[in-house]
Amino acid sequence: MHELSIVASLFETLEEKAREHRSGRITMVRLKVGKLAGVVPEFLKTAFDTYKEGTIAADAALEIEDSPVRVRCRRCSAEVTRDDFVFSCADCGSTDIEVVEGLELLLDRIELEV
Repeated sequence: MHELSIVASLFETLEEKAREHRSGRITMVRLKVGKLAGVVPEFLKTAFDTYKEGTIAADAALEIEDSPVRVRCRRCSAEVTRDDFVFSCADCGSTDIEVVEGLELLLDRIELEV
């Protein structure tokens, strides 16, 4: 489960940001997770809940925002959100597409108490 190593790295960032803002407590963390990020949100939540024990984020809530798969056709420039993971253009049928959203794993927001 690589989600645990992702959470370990996340906590390095969280602790650094808390120090920068002279905060002793993190109350909320929001992540944006793309459908193609290779991360299972439920495993990420479990890893977060396990890792946070005894840290400045011990009482923090984790919010996970799903990011859809959005693709752009390189041939006709059409852009569409896909739920079916069919990587072809809905307008012209080309398979020459690029993923413009859905691969990300981003720390979107941290709420701190000063």
